[in-house]
Amino acid sequence: MNFTRIAFLALAAIPVTLLVLGGKAPQAETVKMSAVKRGEYLVHFGGCSDCHTPKRTTPRGPEDDPSRYLGGHPADAELPPPPALPDGPWSATTAGLTAWSGPWGVSYASNLTPDTDTGMGIWTEEMFLKAMRTGRHYGLSRDILPPMPWQSLAKLTDEDLKAIYAYLRSIPPVKNRVPASLPPGGKTAFE
Repeated sequence: MNFTRIAFLALAAIPVTLLVLGGKAPQAETVKMSAVKRGEYLVHFGGCSDCHTPKRTTPRGPEDDPSRYLGGHPADAELPPPPALPDGPWSATTAGLTAWSGPWGVSYASNLTPDTDTGMGIWTEEMFLKAMRTGRHYGLSRDILPPMPWQSLAKLTDEDLKAIYAYLRSIPPVKNRVPASLPPGGKTAFE
C-alpha cells in the first residue's frame, strides 16, 4: 500500500466513526471510564493491594480477600505488641502486610475504598493529589508513614494520579475503621 491509499483509508474512516458515535465527539463518561481503567491498571501495577487488602489463607498460601479489596488493615485484627527491633534499618510486618512496625512506630494500611465513614469517601481529588505529592494525610496533616511509597507516587503525572483517584472512587466501599498509627513506643496514637 502506498501513502496516498493509507491516507485515503484513514480519512474515509472518520465519517464511519462519526456515524457510529451519532455524529458526536466521545462523551465525558467515555473519557471518565478510560481514566478509571487507567487507574485500575496503575493500582494493580503499583501493587497497592499487597498492603491495602487483607489476606486470607488458602492451600496456595495467602491471597487477597476480594470482599475486603483495598479496605486496609482489618479493624478486628488482634495483634501482639510490636517486636523489639535492633538498631538499624529494621522493620517488622504482619503476615498479611497490613501493619508495619519500625523506627517510626506502628503504621496500618489505610482503607482506600470510597466508604464515607471509614475510607476515602470524603477525600476530594485535590486532597488526594496533594497527599501523594507532599506525603501528608489529607494533603496537610500528619505524615504518611512507611512503608507507603508516596515518594514514588509523587513522581506520577497529574493525569495518572487523577486516574488512580477515579479508580479508587469506582470500587465498592468497604466499612473498616483502620486503627490510628502509633508513635515509637506505641503508647498513644498520632494525631
